[in-house]
Amino acid sequence: MILVSFSVENYRSITKANRIEVGHPTVLVGPNNEGKSNILRALVTAMEVLTASPRGFALRAGMRLSLSSLGSRNAYQWEKDFPIHLQKSKPEGFSSLSLEFKLDPEEIEEFKKEVGSNLNGLLPIVLELSRNGLNFSVTKKGKGAKSLALKANPIARFIANRIEFEYIRAIRTAESANSVVKSLVEKELSAVERQDGYLQALETIKKLQQPVLDALSKSVHETMVGFLPAIKKVRFEITEEQRFTALRRSAKIIIDDGTPTDLAQKGDGVQSLAALALMRHASVVGGKGKSFVIAIEEPESHLHPKAMHVLRKVINELAEKYQVVITTHSPLFVDRMNVESNVIVNQHKAIPAKSIDQIRNILGVRASDNLQHAELVLVVEGDEDKTALRAILRNYSSTLADAIDGGKLAFETLSGGTNLSYVLGLLRDALLCTYHCFLDYDKCGRESFEKAKAEGLVDLRDVNFASVAGLKESEIEDLYEFSLYKDLIWSHFRVGLDGNKKFKSNKKWSDRLGDAFIAAGKPWNEAVEMEVKSKVASAVAANPSIAVNLHKKEVIENLAAELLEKLKHGPGIEE
Repeated sequence: MILVSFSVENYRSITKANRIEVGHPTVLVGPNNEGKSNILRALVTAMEVLTASPRGFALRAGMRLSLSSLGSRNAYQWEKDFPIHLQKSKPEGFSSLSLEFKLDPEEIEEFKKEVGSNLNGLLPIVLELSRNGLNFSVTKKGKGAKSLALKANPIARFIANRIEFEYIRAIRTAESANSVVKSLVEKELSAVERQDGYLQALETIKKLQQPVLDALSKSVHETMVGFLPAIKKVRFEITEEQRFTALRRSAKIIIDDGTPTDLAQKGDGVQSLAALALMRHASVVGGKGKSFVIAIEEPESHLHPKAMHVLRKVINELAEKYQVVITTHSPLFVDRMNVESNVIVNQHKAIPAKSIDQIRNILGVRASDNLQHAELVLVVEGDEDKTALRAILRNYSSTLADAIDGGKLAFETLSGGTNLSYVLGLLRDALLCTYHCFLDYDKCGRESFEKAKAEGLVDLRDVNFASVAGLKESEIEDLYEFSLYKDLIWSHFRVGLDGNKKFKSNKKWSDRLGDAFIAAGKPWNEAVEMEVKSKVASAVAANPSIAVNLHKKEVIENLAAELLEKLKHGPGIEE
């Protein structure tokens, strides 16, 4: 069972936010004070109303919501949550929170058994929250819709038994962070409460406590009756639920970073990460077959930049399996691969993003001209690689040609492999670009990749190397057809390569060429190397269909396939 979408109307600053689709993940972005947090809190309120049901909360039409009835800090309060500017003109006004759930075939049958109604797979629910209470309705058309609206409690139970909901606030002080942590620990510990040994132990505790409570009751009664003769009895009591709760809440988290310290005494950043780490644990091992919806408000709050990168990876891992909804001001948490998963909240309304450029504008990110419309950036080592690969990829696929010509696939050069981490960090964090790397398979290229990988900037899915079987080191020129450039090098530099033993070694292309130049009595330095590579790249650009050696084309084919796969997710690009 999944949450397909939610809509919000007349909640705090939000007048209307129609059908926000919930994906993996959903990212609410926008300027300050435009309603991101209010949209998220509306979702939190709606989900907590529904998922409170198994804990004994009876949902029924016309009931009045309160903090105590929900056991939640996020319960609805009309004076605070209904738009203030409408309260005088609409004293009977209400906030409308709509949720749409999708059931799988097995759940459709279970719904029929538990609720007693047929369903076609979609369950649309509307909660109307007013100062007088709650109105629950199911917005299904046709026969059966009216009877569904009368089955609020079994429907809420059905949902709550299949979906787990967790919310982490932006303001993660010692108290709020520990509250999240304790809530999750309680939920985990509650799993043992059904075991026979645990129940027997509680019964033993009750028997040991009861004589003490009875003695206290008698003593207090004897004292009080002397002042208030009408008092007949005084009783000290610990209920079963209080006994369960007390044991659940007795856990502490001790963080040992050299000195064991209670989590409550740690800084905001550590507390934030602890809450989020425990959230991941709870979602992975504590779901017991349930779906998870996780709401996180401003995950970047209180975190050091390095910790933000770690957290982004955690959130991405959660989003692969569960539904995650976050609000953020940080470009780091924007979903670059699925642009439509980002929802722009501006002027108190919410709309799905249509392009990365639109997200950049709303976040105030300024991209360079060549990257302004890019949805994917191919990072290469030098200008010569850019010239050659641009032509080769355009020739390989009409889809890639259209993406390159339209600026959706852009190229960025490193001006040296050691700059890889810097360039990738800039592309990801400052310019909101999705990227892929094509690097020489030499010591510099491999070490730069490993460094960027260790920093969380890239993984194996984001790179291809210009590797050649039989060579310990190779570069892009090693992939080219020999006949393409041998005459060019002779005519421009008077260095013959045909039958040249120096050029037939197992070194990479530039080292072999340097040996051939020196053996021919020609100078060889960085400037000469760049000049030769530039002329070879121009020859490739002029003849892309024959530029790559047939026995080495698999490297280019794999690169093109991976670029096409990444471009598939960008709006406006079709295979």
